[in-house]
Amino acid sequence: MATLMYGLITGILFGFFLQKGRVLRYDKQIAALLLEDMTIVKFMLSHIVVAMIGVYFLLDLGLVQLSLKPTILGSVIIGGLIFGFGWGLLGYCPGTSLGALGEGRTDAIWGIAGMLVGAAIYAEAYPYLLKTVLTWGNYGKITIPQLLGVNHWFVIIPFIFLVGALFNWFEKNGL
Repeated sequence: MATLMYGLITGILFGFFLQKGRVLRYDKQIAALLLEDMTIVKFMLSHIVVAMIGVYFLLDLGLVQLSLKPTILGSVIIGGLIFGFGWGLLGYCPGTSLGALGEGRTDAIWGIAGMLVGAAIYAEAYPYLLKTVLTWGNYGKITIPQLLGVNHWFVIIPFIFLVGALFNWFEKNGL
């Protein structure tokens, strides 16, 4: 029950930050896709950095365990293309479409309907995909630190500085 409460609380906070960061707005979504406004990229990278630090700090304390999914290039590439096509067509990604609907934007219903139809198609195609796409380029359960053979902090800390430099570049260029 406590796990569900943590999920609910973090979900509400995430939705709040999505709304406050104005990343639910259609114009921000399209501007991000056109590489004219990096608000959404900055929002996502900020959350990735916070999550990396938090998860690995808790891992080092022995309070959590990583539950990795295998890296399968076939499904990542095809899924990424489908995701990108849907985002470009609708102007919302899955999370922002739900947030936009919560703000009263009914155009997001099309994206939500598309996600449900896509999930149903995936469920029906899963036995076939299990023998094909879900085997293409299967590298198993790996992380970048494991791949490099280094402690995770040797990846996280340079990544933080890289994100900071990228944010600085965005600001200098009005993005």
